[in-house]
Amino acid sequence: MNASAPADGSFPEVFSTHSGAQQPHLEYIFQIRLTFTRVQNIPDMPTGAGRGAVYLDDGVIEGPMLNGRALGNTGGDYALFRPDGVLSFDARYMLETDDGALILMHNRGYLWGRRPDVMPRIREWIFNNGPDVPFEDYYLRACPTFECSAGRYDWLMRHVIVGVGERKADGNLVRYYALT
Repeated sequence: MNASAPADGSFPEVFSTHSGAQQPHLEYIFQIRLTFTRVQNIPDMPTGAGRGAVYLDDGVIEGPMLNGRALGNTGGDYALFRPDGVLSFDARYMLETDDGALILMHNRGYLWGRRPDVMPRIREWIFNNGPDVPFEDYYLRACPTFECSAGRYDWLMRHVIVGVGERKADGNLVRYYALT
């Protein structure tokens, strides 16, 4: 049992609002600005897919419920460029809060273009320093899970969290929301 939970198995309230069965509620919890300058790409695999890797240089976490940094060289994002034009990402990074807590973030999600020309433009942007692709042209969404010690941040391990991301020239900016 979680050390921060009372003996009766209940947990302290983290959010003041709660989703209803017919009306979900999202509450903003933090954003993370990740920097990836080291990239690798395995194109044209026999499956028709490609595999990209970007390695975490660093990151800054800011928000009402979590502040700190993503620790450089603690992980990366291993994206599968699927033949249907969808990039399926699977990333892991170690986060460190301002008060020194370590949190392992496992982030999965999708990036795809709203038109057929968008994903080739994004690949050019990521791997060849091509021109920026506007946020409106793509869908970048994430669904992370977390691992941390019992205590101040363990609420991350019992809430569904979703992220809305923006691709940047040297990484990503993702804003995260808890489904309360």
